[in-house]
Amino acid sequence: MKGAFNPRTVLGLLVFGALAFLAMLWFIGQGDTGDRGQGSEAHASARGLVGYAALAALLERQGHTVSLSRSEGRLDEPDTLLVLTPTVWTKPEDIAAIVAARRQLGPTLVILPKWIATELPPGTEKAEPGWVALTGPMKPPFATQNGATLSMPVAIEALKRAGPDWRGLGLAGELPTAKSVMALEGGPWVGLVRDSAGRDLVAFADDRGCYRALETAAGVPPLGDDECEQKWAVTAVFEPDLVNNWGLADRARARLAARIVELASEEQNFPIVFDMTLAGFGGQRNLLTLAFEPPFLAATLCLMLALAVIGWRAFGRFGPPLAEAREIGFGKSQLAANAAGFVRRSGRLHLLARPYAALVGRRLAAALGLRTAEPQAIDAALARRAPESPVFSALAARLERARRPSDLLRAAHALHDLERILHR
Repeated sequence: MKGAFNPRTVLGLLVFGALAFLAMLWFIGQGDTGDRGQGSEAHASARGLVGYAALAALLERQGHTVSLSRSEGRLDEPDTLLVLTPTVWTKPEDIAAIVAARRQLGPTLVILPKWIATELPPGTEKAEPGWVALTGPMKPPFATQNGATLSMPVAIEALKRAGPDWRGLGLAGELPTAKSVMALEGGPWVGLVRDSAGRDLVAFADDRGCYRALETAAGVPPLGDDECEQKWAVTAVFEPDLVNNWGLADRARARLAARIVELASEEQNFPIVFDMTLAGFGGQRNLLTLAFEPPFLAATLCLMLALAVIGWRAFGRFGPPLAEAREIGFGKSQLAANAAGFVRRSGRLHLLARPYAALVGRRLAAALGLRTAEPQAIDAALARRAPESPVFSALAARLERARRPSDLLRAAHALHDLERILHR
C-alpha cells in the first residue's frame, strides 16, 4: 500500500510550521504582537495625521541612523539624539526623570502632543490603515508640571493671518491650520521658531548650558566658557503640526523639521532614537528578546541549525529502527558478569581479595581432607602432599596486600594455579 502522504508535502508542512513558530517567538521577543492604535497616538510609527512616521522616514532618507525604541534601556543610551513623543496622558515625572538622566549622555528633543485623534472605523471610503479623524486640540497637562527647567506653559489660540504663520531658522511658512496653534507663553526657554504673534513654537532650555550651535541659530550672544556648564541641550517643539505627518506635507515645514533635528543634535551626526515607551509601546527585556540579540543570537542560530539537522536525520531515516536489546541478559554467567562489572566500575575490586582467599582455602581444606581451613594446617598438608607447591599462606597474604587490579589478578591466578596442582 502506498503512503497516504507525499514525503515532500510532509517535509514542506514541517518546515513551514517550524518557520512560523520561530517567527512567532521573534515577534513576541520584540514586543510586536499586533496593532495597538498605530494612528490614534502621536508616535514615530503612526501613519495618521498626528504621527511622526514621515519625520522618521525623512531623516532616514537624509542619511541619518534612525531607530524606533520600545525598550526603556535605550532611554539612557549615550551619544544619541533621543526624540520623546509623549501623549497628553504622560506623567510629568516620567519626562523629567528621562531628561535629567540624559544631561551628560546626549541631547533630547521633546515634541509636545496637541491633538485628540480617533482611528477611522473599518470600511471608511478611501481610508488607509492608520488614518485618523481629529476630534480637537488639548493642552497637555504635563507641560506646566515638569519643574523649573522643563516648565513650559503653553496656550492654544487662533492666529490672524497677516503674513507667514511661523518664521525662524531662515525659513517661513504656514501651518496646516491657524485655528488651533499651540505655543509657549513664557518660561526659561530661548526661541528658535515663532508664530506671527511672536510666541515661541520651537525653543531650547535656557539653563546656562554651553549650546553654541543653538545660540547662534537663535541669534543670542553665546555664554563664555567660564559662564556655562558642559551638558547636552533639551529642545522642545511646542507646535507638533510643524513636524508631524500633517505638517510634513508642506516642503517648507519639512525643511524646518530637518533643521530642528539638526540643531537639537547640536549639529553632531548622532544616531536618532525615537522613543515609543512614553506612548505605551514599551516592552520589558525577556529571555525571548535576549535570544535574538547579540551575543546570545549566535547560540540561538546554532540551536536552530542543530534542530534542523536532527529533523533532517529523522525525516531521512531508512527502514524501521532496530529492536533494542535487553539491558540485563538471562543466565548465571550473565549475572556474574554484571556483578563483576558493577564491582569494577565502583572501584572496590580490592575488597574481593580476602573473601576469595578464604574461598580457595576452604576448597583446598576439603580436597586435603582437613577439618579446618587454617592457613598453617593447609601449608603442612600441602608440604606432605605436594612438597614443590607454593605456600598457601604466602599466596593468600600477597592477595590481601594487593591494591591495583593487575596485582590482584596475578595473585588470584597464583591461588588458582595452586588448586590445579592439587587436583592433578
